[in-house]
Amino acid sequence: MSTPFKRDVKSRAVYQEPAPHLDKNNPFESMMERFDVAADLLGLDSGLYEYLRSPSRIHITSVPVVMDDGSLRVFEGYRVIHNEVLGPSKGGIRFAPDVHLDEVKALAAWMTWKCTVVGVPFGGAKGGITCDPRSMSPGEVERLTRRYTANLMDVFGPDKDIPAPDMNTNEQVMAWLLDTYSMHVRRTEPAVVTGKPLLIGGSEGRREATGRGVMTTTLGAMERLGMRPGQSTVAVQGFGNVGSVAAQLLREQGCRVVAVSDVTGGYYNADGIDIDAAIVYAAEHGNQLTGFDGAEPITNEELLALEVDVLAPCAKENQITSDNAGDVKAKIVAEGANGPTTPHADDILNENGVLVIPDILANAGGVTVSYFEWVQDRQGYFWSRDRVNRRLDRMMRAGFDRVYDAAERYDTSMRIGAYVIAIEKVAGALKLRGIYA
Repeated sequence: MSTPFKRDVKSRAVYQEPAPHLDKNNPFESMMERFDVAADLLGLDSGLYEYLRSPSRIHITSVPVVMDDGSLRVFEGYRVIHNEVLGPSKGGIRFAPDVHLDEVKALAAWMTWKCTVVGVPFGGAKGGITCDPRSMSPGEVERLTRRYTANLMDVFGPDKDIPAPDMNTNEQVMAWLLDTYSMHVRRTEPAVVTGKPLLIGGSEGRREATGRGVMTTTLGAMERLGMRPGQSTVAVQGFGNVGSVAAQLLREQGCRVVAVSDVTGGYYNADGIDIDAAIVYAAEHGNQLTGFDGAEPITNEELLALEVDVLAPCAKENQITSDNAGDVKAKIVAEGANGPTTPHADDILNENGVLVIPDILANAGGVTVSYFEWVQDRQGYFWSRDRVNRRLDRMMRAGFDRVYDAAERYDTSMRIGAYVIAIEKVAGALKLRGIYA
């Protein structure tokens, strides 16, 4: 391989030496560090390496919106298509003030690997608009969504690129995207987007799917390590859609959830938190746990360092870093969020014997049920919630077993095992298809 590598024999990790000017917390560089390790283990051809590390296409679009006060504002929108070798590209759209191109590129690549790890026949994509939707009216968000969709009409399509909800987007935003696309093509096309309301082609089980995937892979890890759910404690960072559902489902499996957190801080109860009561409380108090009396307040930092069996970071990226990874006492870290652990924190966790279920596996339940939704829309035939959950559990558990076995085979971490599986499969498909010239 043409790029220089540095091997750390003790941790069996291989890292491309970063250039001095690179931000170590840059999400794209973080993704590439893990990619490089797996590529080296596979002895990946340098040409395939260059092909797979680079997005297939990057779309940057200006999104003009007439605001409620009559003024005109122009927002910057992105859609990155990382890979389409195994099928149409798939990935969410996020609205946030800190959305930037490197983040979207990283998330698009993660979607490629995530789909491949669990056997979903999609490539990876991601989209975003740099905006603050919390300061915008519903009408302004609708106009922003519709213009963004119209600008990318040549990109989106049920056989080309299929968006979904992500940070600060939801079923309603997907409904506006569906309507805008359908008006342009002069037919209703439900399969162009997933994460829609049930009434217009959404799937049962989609909202809970990511949290359910966290639960299923965590149970798989417990089984491999000889742990029993009824004797295990759990801390969950983040109490949004993913964290609250994961906490609720793990509790139903017998785990004692002793801590949860949201933007207001952490909440701890050694005897176990009543997760159903916490969910109801948050829904009645602006989706926040401030004032919840079923647990004592702690900081998010304290939550990460609790003596628990399972730690599930389900909030934001870069939560476990080289500064605090040594404080993590959990036996299992189940990454419900995207990129919650930095590459150098991975080294520390591995050396300390912590089993990390990587994000591209642990939180792949969402894209798996998005695939189910797409299939149902294409067929015009919809499944029961029980059937969706059974098929999701089966695919997530099979994905976990593949990754765990690959990690053992290559004597590496589960994260690198997941990348090895994904890169090997995409590279193999690319070799079979060949390069069109």
